Amino acid sequence: MPSLLHTHSPWGPTDQIGAGNLLTVEKRLAALALVRHGRIYDVSHEIYMGAPYMAPNQTPFLMSIFGSWRDTINRRRKMGATNDAGTNLERIEMTAHVGTHIDALGHFSNGDMLYNGNSAADVVTDWGLDRLGIEHAPPMITRAVLFDVGGAAHLAPGQTITPDDLKRAADAGGFAVEAGDIALIRTGWGRFFGADNARYLEGEPGIDVPAAKWLIDQGIVAIGADNMAIEVLPNPNKGLMLPVHQFALAECGVYLIENLALEELVAAHIYAGCFVLLATKIRGATGAPVRPILMV
Repeated sequence: MPSLLHTHSPWGPTDQIGAGNLLTVEKRLAALALVRHGRIYDVSHEIYMGAPYMAPNQTPFLMSIFGSWRDTINRRRKMGATNDAGTNLERIEMTAHVGTHIDALGHFSNGDMLYNGNSAADVVTDWGLDRLGIEHAPPMITRAVLFDVGGAAHLAPGQTITPDDLKRAADAGGFAVEAGDIALIRTGWGRFFGADNARYLEGEPGIDVPAAKWLIDQGIVAIGADNMAIEVLPNPNKGLMLPVHQFALAECGVYLIENLALEELVAAHIYAGCFVLLATKIRGATGAPVRPILMV
């Protein structure tokens, strides 16, 4: 992939939220006004041991009970308690990129270059990101639009979604993209999440840089999809790996939301609504698990 075209944010040299700057008060109020019926669609998957992950960069989700009711009652009895108050606490080990999650702007680089001219050598430490961590991602309450390109079933691994595909899906859904929107792309591939992890991870349909550029040129804040990486895998250019991540995150400051569950929206013929996503503020993290919803 060529060097970054835009090494500086249009929002200034200290900017760390990128396209999040497009989430204005006016955009938020317009999105909330779309809620007419009070219906909520949860577009996330559960996170659990056995959820798919992309080795070797990603590690499996692990959870165990660290303090159980039995142990805590025994300890409290020794401290003089008589009411047998039992506590259950877990210990979790995971990357922030298992299950439905959002990528921080510091998640990807082009060589040494991160978003807004930041050097990865200066920003990335053994204990997290000194800049561009997920704690800077703003609360996202805005309109989301659903591009259903998956048809009656699903697209095939390695199948590239083009700008024309997105335009046709927008026409079919009866919407036009507006600045401050979040794009949700349904490929149909999400049906294999947790049901056939080996197939889910063998490759995926998705966008390539031209479709990402078409969305971003219209002011999209984030791109989400019902697959592991948003983008087509493998890339049709065998010399490129994950160029959409480089373009969206490192060059444009546009967030990526992965492993979405979009089948319920399609079944209900919902193509636009008020989208709500709040990322847990884990300082220095390269992403965060999320539970986004769409309200209509």
